[in-house]
Amino acid sequence: MRKQKFGILFAACVLSQTVIFTGCGKIAEADHIEMTTVAVEEPAMSQSPQVQTEETETEEIQEETPAQAELVMVGDVLLHEKVSKSGRMDDGTYQYDHLFANVKDEIEAADIAIVNQEVILGGRELGLSGYPSFNGAYEVGDSLVNAGFDVILHATNHALDKGKKGLLNCIHFWQEHYPQIAVLGIHETQEAADDIYITQVNDIRIAILNYTYGTNGIALPKDMPYAVDLWNEDNIRRDMELARQEADFIVVCPHWGTEYKLQETADQQAEAQFLADLGADLIIGTHPHVIEPVKWITGESGNETLVYYSLGNFINATSGTGAGTAARMVGAMAQVTVTMDDTDAYISSYAVEPLVTHNVSGQGQITTYRLRDYTEELADTNEMRRQDTSFSLSYCQSLCREVFGDLYQP
Repeated sequence: MRKQKFGILFAACVLSQTVIFTGCGKIAEADHIEMTTVAVEEPAMSQSPQVQTEETETEEIQEETPAQAELVMVGDVLLHEKVSKSGRMDDGTYQYDHLFANVKDEIEAADIAIVNQEVILGGRELGLSGYPSFNGAYEVGDSLVNAGFDVILHATNHALDKGKKGLLNCIHFWQEHYPQIAVLGIHETQEAADDIYITQVNDIRIAILNYTYGTNGIALPKDMPYAVDLWNEDNIRRDMELARQEADFIVVCPHWGTEYKLQETADQQAEAQFLADLGADLIIGTHPHVIEPVKWITGESGNETLVYYSLGNFINATSGTGAGTAARMVGAMAQVTVTMDDTDAYISSYAVEPLVTHNVSGQGQITTYRLRDYTEELADTNEMRRQDTSFSLSYCQSLCREVFGDLYQP
């Protein structure tokens, strides 16, 4: 059955009790104690014909189970032309369920499922387009929801590829068709920009924040300086202060780093430390289009912060060629369990699920597999082999060992 939850938006200017519910909730049932009375019949005593019966009471005490929330996130949904064209059906309609079909079970099963929607969904009226100025179909949004995603990240360097019109088209699509879905990183009003998103799962309040380093040199609309959540330390401090007051656990999703670099940069390390010092519990990065390491860092208060520096691409059909291009086919799903004790929420377990884009042309063909489900036969038909001859199943496995180390369990 599809999971249910409710989200809460807390206005930055009101740090008191104002709450806006944006969905429906699923709250864990209260633990309880069952009292059971059991009648025990003693055997008859030889010296007396009387049967003696003794009533004893026993208590069954159900141990308290700590509240938990299962969170997953995948990387960049990058709509190159081949990806966009794959959604055109014979009758002229569009649908993109095939992109997510092989990982949908894990997405649906999570309490919170997050995706980095790299490309603005401005609709076909603006013309579908790929690199360098992207625009995606609204039907991609339909399929994101069908797959089970709850939180859509839109603070990326491509947020303004189609200008103010594309941005507003995207915002209105989400508002009108899927108001229950949390769309982060882009805003139509200053009021919306001043809010932070907090969702409650099993009594754990989880804040999720999203920022991008820039928008490819495209200026924010003059009348909408709040349109995209850019990396601004003053704004981030404000958001983090509010999140610390109102949430039990803070997730930050920065769009950062250097494209195609398999190790985090010094800038990423510094920015991660900045977030950890402010109290971030979990950082999950996007933008490099390849996977990067997962590491723990320590904040200035002694807090431990888990950082996934980059999840790479979830789906893509890059036209790049040559050595190293194959790495763009490998992505990852972050899997994190958040547990709540009496006073604190913390990460009780975490993992990565490596993914691979099966890059093939044709209607409904391009898709993403778990790497553990991928085969040599599939790898042989992946069109990346014509762009980088090193691509193979073993190449993908070796890359995951190189980047993730012991965290990768084939």
